[in-house]
Parts: sequence; structure tokens; C-alpha cells
Amino acid sequence: MGRGRAKAKQTKVARDLKYRTHETDFAALASELHGDDSKNDTERLPEEELEKWSDYDPRRD
Repeated sequence: MGRGRAKAKQTKVARDLKYRTHETDFAALASELHGDDSKNDTERLPEEELEKWSDYDPRRD
């Protein structure tokens, strides 16, 4: 009981996923799967910032 709406929603989502055309970026997928982090070089913190937070590292025991 009460499963009608949930099932209808699941059916709607499944149908949408089945018939919608997706433009998959296979290059981005491959780089993510292979661990290519060349895009993440700008997100790395400078050494001074890392030293500032090194006291909070749980591995330092």
C-alpha cells in the first residue's frame, strides 16, 4: 500500500533515462577513471597552507 506514487516516479525516471539522448564526455570520463588529475593542479594548496594545518592530521601519532 502506498507504493503507487513511488513506482510511478521510478517508471517515469527510468523511461526518461532510457529515451533521453545524452551527450557523454568520454574524455572526461576516461581521465576520471584513469586518475588523470591535470585539471586539479590549480586546486592544490601552497606548502605554507599545508604546514598550517598539519597539526590536525590524525595520522601524526
